[in-house]
Amino acid sequence: MSKYIATVIDTTGIQKYIFGSNRLKENVAGSYLVKLATDDWVKECLTDMGNVYIPDRNPSQAEPRINENTAIIAELVYSGGGNTFLLFRDTAENYARKFTEAWSKKILFKAPGLNVEIAHQSFDWNQRLLQDVIENDLIKGKLDIQKRKPRPSAPLFGLGVTASCVSTGLVAVETREIDGVTRPISREVVKKLDKVNEANGELRKILFDDRKPRKRKEQYDIPLDVDDLGRSENESSYISVVHIDGNQMGKRFERYGKNQSDNPKFIIAMRKLSWGVSEASRRALEAVGSAVIKLVDEEKFEIKDNYLPFRPIVYGGDDVTFVCDGRLGLSLAVKFLEKFEEFTQDLPDGQGKATACAGIAVVKTHYPFSRAYALSESLCSQAKQWMKKETDDYKKSLFSALDWHIAASGLLGTIGEIRDREYSVQIPERDKPGSLTMRPMRSHICQNQWRTWVGFSQVVNDFLTHKDWKDRRNKVMALREVLRQGKTATEKFIQAYNLENLPPFPEANTELAKKGWYTDICGYFDAIEAMDFYTPLEE
Repeated sequence: MSKYIATVIDTTGIQKYIFGSNRLKENVAGSYLVKLATDDWVKECLTDMGNVYIPDRNPSQAEPRINENTAIIAELVYSGGGNTFLLFRDTAENYARKFTEAWSKKILFKAPGLNVEIAHQSFDWNQRLLQDVIENDLIKGKLDIQKRKPRPSAPLFGLGVTASCVSTGLVAVETREIDGVTRPISREVVKKLDKVNEANGELRKILFDDRKPRKRKEQYDIPLDVDDLGRSENESSYISVVHIDGNQMGKRFERYGKNQSDNPKFIIAMRKLSWGVSEASRRALEAVGSAVIKLVDEEKFEIKDNYLPFRPIVYGGDDVTFVCDGRLGLSLAVKFLEKFEEFTQDLPDGQGKATACAGIAVVKTHYPFSRAYALSESLCSQAKQWMKKETDDYKKSLFSALDWHIAASGLLGTIGEIRDREYSVQIPERDKPGSLTMRPMRSHICQNQWRTWVGFSQVVNDFLTHKDWKDRRNKVMALREVLRQGKTATEKFIQAYNLENLPPFPEANTELAKKGWYTDICGYFDAIEAMDFYTPLEE
């Protein structure tokens, strides 16, 4: 029998589902429920059907079996890029429909509020390539139509006598103690809060590997409240919300799939590539966690109570979001980008390391979390757009990049509008306005490129430790104001303080260190602004 049904599962509106609340524990549990819905519960519903094949993430199990063993009625193909792919035998029993009914029911009961899409397509194994069915019939066909014309959802908002949930505004079904106060919550929030400890337990396995030597053996607590990320009593504090997304990963999967000559080779290729990306992301996250733990173990970073100042929210693929103490966001984002590149160098498609872009929103601790996440996502998009431009629309080698914004107060407008308003100045040496910011920038050093994190962090470190600048904050702040006035004013400042030049950027034109500006970009305003939010991870 060569008739099969290909099935694809996708989630929609997960940003709202995960980040719609301003409470970290609800964000954490929301992300965990999305993972359960697209992975664990899929496997559970398949297993309940009978003889199915669910491969472990092991190269020896990458080869499909449903096409060879007629007793197998369904097979998990692979998951990646936010989608889950399945194969069912096309028989009178209609296994695809039975799976959909069981899986949908599980989500309705266990993850209310999570919106999912599922689409099916019959095909002949001997006549069509599964890659073509998935890409054209399902993703670009049925799923795209379903997303453009979603079925209306009208949740019951209750009556005048019903209480509303403090997080969702929907009908409350019970009360829980939240922020020290008993509050009404909806079914969606109930289910999220019920999964908090389970989510923390899974993360603990990644961050605390007993096989690794550590200076201090006790395990730290994983925070579930932004106040536990490092905030001190009666002291202004900040958190960093970091969003990281792989560059052109969907296209990479698509290209690799198209290179396969038949369905078994396609399935093997997709499994190995998706497993490789997931493993690289997990190892990169583990490396970031280890760097934080090392800082705390060696007492180079003060923490509140026993809480680790770092909390991943979304992880497991090339799309990662975490929150941390505001002083760690920049360094941890660069660390993840570095390790993600390192651990993806040997992916099975032979295309070399994968790259990613990061957006870091540094905001006050109690700034609305959903807006902070939206800002980090926008900053990540800014970095991606700049990378696209620098690579001539992806014709040159891709690279990792990052962008950030430090919001000392509220935000008004888009990040583009903020930069036009707050970081654009008219300097005498140019006919058009110049930019005080050098962001976005590359995450790693690059020949003939000065806008890199390596150079930037070196300049920040010079402002903090060099004898010309250390403990001379008034002098540094004076330079910050002079930079607004352009190159000539900066030259006079350097002369007035008997300086040879400003801290040099590697790979930069000498004009930058002599005048503070290179063409219409200032190289030092960002560094001065970031001084209070820079904690190096290593000597």
